[in-house]
Amino acid sequence: MSTLQIQGGYPLRGEIKVQGSKNAVLPIMAASLLHKGVSVIENVPYIDDVHSMREILEELGAKTKLEQHCLSIDASQLGTTSIPLKTVQKMRSSITILGALLGRANEAVTYYPGGCSIGKRPIDLHLSGLEKLGASVEVEGIKIHASAARLSGAEVSLIFPSVGATENIILAAVKAEGMTVIHGAAKEPEVVEMCCFLRRMGAKIQGDGTDTVAVFGGAPLHDVVYRVSGDRIVAGTYLAAAAAAGGEVTVAEISPEFMSGMVKELVYAGCSVSQRMDSITISAPKRLRAIPYIKTAPYPGFPTDMQSQFMAALISAEGVSVLEETIFEDRFKTAFELQKMGADIRLEGGTAVITGVKRLQGADVTAKDLRGGAALVVAALSAEGESRIDGCEYIQRGYEAIDRDLVLLGGRIRW
Repeated sequence: MSTLQIQGGYPLRGEIKVQGSKNAVLPIMAASLLHKGVSVIENVPYIDDVHSMREILEELGAKTKLEQHCLSIDASQLGTTSIPLKTVQKMRSSITILGALLGRANEAVTYYPGGCSIGKRPIDLHLSGLEKLGASVEVEGIKIHASAARLSGAEVSLIFPSVGATENIILAAVKAEGMTVIHGAAKEPEVVEMCCFLRRMGAKIQGDGTDTVAVFGGAPLHDVVYRVSGDRIVAGTYLAAAAAAGGEVTVAEISPEFMSGMVKELVYAGCSVSQRMDSITISAPKRLRAIPYIKTAPYPGFPTDMQSQFMAALISAEGVSVLEETIFEDRFKTAFELQKMGADIRLEGGTAVITGVKRLQGADVTAKDLRGGAALVVAALSAEGESRIDGCEYIQRGYEAIDRDLVLLGGRIRW
């Protein structure tokens, strides 16, 4: 099932519970390798990236079981520290296995990761950070071999707050001797969640959520049960869909505090937004108004993972909107597909200038990446007539059942 058919022009109404966070559960799954025992993770979404990460863990020798959104990982014994190329190339998040294996076994063999084609996404910061802890890293083509006689705590300064590099260094530091301090660390909620999981397992970590994280290595680890929070990007996608299509939608089982950047822009666009402890409700105007300028930035800035969905919502807003992408240079590939629906988008380097049109027309389009695919769904819901979206295997990497959720809200969508 790689093609979605969407009949646009129907407002969305109702409440939907948000799935567990993709960007939190994947590094948590990697972190489970640090403990020679059992980790139980609750609220795990049924998405392709989770299945790919399970495949990697099982290739390494871990035993996994996923039932009723509850994932059990028994990493008591590992048979290898080498990850097969075919599994690594399925997704970007496979790189977090590097720090976990290095911490667990002092050795790891992996490859440059795959996933969506949204930019270069180098891993230099990952490798240099691990070298600071005492690892020796050899790169041959796309193959990466990291090893260490022992890992030792160190001061690591990141020139950019990379989420993946921060996670990899923390994972290795949990098993290193002494204290590791990461300066310029990523502050994303998903980094905090991984640290919460590790603390529940027995690790000693302080400062996550700030730009300075301290890890006191060598603490004994034990079995753990942990529940993953709701996915803020999925929640943001559904809010953007409601803003574009019209109507009133509540996304539940999500922390509003982690979505303030998105909510601020929705309010600016004319939406009425109310928040409770674990939900957000949006009521859309008859027509959105343009947002003069949005710039993607590391958390707490506007997330790059929401740029495409907001572009899709703003193509029918009144006025001119400007989106600047500062994280991934190829995020604008979706603009060319949106133009097939009648969008007026002009690309100028890392900036998209969007002149809102009164109506969009359904069209045959193709998803180029995960969030771009979700953006095409957002646009199709507000377009007149039927749209067919090919390449939806990208969407399935991060959305458990986007068709089911949107049908519950009144959308006309089917495979």
